[in-house]
Amino acid sequence: MPAVRNLARAATVLTLVFASAFASQTAFADLDDHGDVGDGDTNQGANSNDDGTLGVTVGVVFDRSKNGSGNSTGALTSTTSWTPPPCWYAPKYTPEQLQKTLEPIWEAGSTGWEWDAEQRKKYNADDEEKGFNKDKTGKGYWWDSYVDESYPPGWDSCDDGPFWVDTGDAPPADIENAVTPEILAELAYNEIRVPGTEVTLAPANATKVNLPTWSWLDAADFKPVSVTASVQAIGISATATAEPVSLKIEPGTADAVTYPASGVCEINNGRIGEPYAKGKADQAPPCGVKYLRSSGEGTYPLQATVTWKITWTGTGNAGGDLPDGSFGATQDVVVQEIQAVNR
Repeated sequence: MPAVRNLARAATVLTLVFASAFASQTAFADLDDHGDVGDGDTNQGANSNDDGTLGVTVGVVFDRSKNGSGNSTGALTSTTSWTPPPCWYAPKYTPEQLQKTLEPIWEAGSTGWEWDAEQRKKYNADDEEKGFNKDKTGKGYWWDSYVDESYPPGWDSCDDGPFWVDTGDAPPADIENAVTPEILAELAYNEIRVPGTEVTLAPANATKVNLPTWSWLDAADFKPVSVTASVQAIGISATATAEPVSLKIEPGTADAVTYPASGVCEINNGRIGEPYAKGKADQAPPCGVKYLRSSGEGTYPLQATVTWKITWTGTGNAGGDLPDGSFGATQDVVVQEIQAVNR
């Protein structure tokens, strides 16, 4: 009965720590079990010691300090059918926190007395000293699922209930999606934000029919960006890095040609396209478009999409490639006829 097992997850709050390597304080944001941002109140729970100081963080920690410039607002979309994991298992509860999570559900009878009795037996709940593995406090964690509903179908596929893992031990071999450096890299991929892709055009205000229009992006913004995800409780981490590799120009009409003919402008010496310089109006740009017909009273929707290569490294010399990501935007382009002057 997956729906019943999910009740425990639905009743809890996951705290993700948005850490910066250069910050002197750690900021908290409450997220619910599906990864949605909550009201921003600090959740203590398993993350605090008895004296109120911060203890080992349970859950995933994201370091976004190298996540691009201030205008980095675009989330990458995989260029394949791949998506980040819809759910995963990681340390979630101390013994005391699991007790405080499950007992109110049993007391309310919301899952039925037979099920409640079975669960009480499973967690040895009636033993005040050893129930919920309280005798192992500080020697491990109860693991449970974390869910990202933004990637259906399959977001509810992690339907195993909480299970105990001693510090230093691997999770049970039959548990799929137990957190690993690779899974952390995939989660970090999902947190990468890249710059917008509105290209600079020359001429700027209105291009002319049959004259090349130069296109380029600000090279200062298009540098590798990365996000690190870690689970402090078990000492593993992974960093996903996105590096721009090409810009694709789609003019928004069949009455146009692109430069190069493929419309794909490869990154050259860290530069995407080339800024227009005076005297080059009649030259073919390394990246751009030539419209063959006026846009009339309207505009053409030019689409500019940057492709980013994704690599990752993680604990234990792990690493590899993840599917390329892309982010694009559409901008309106006015194309005018060249006005001839009769003398």
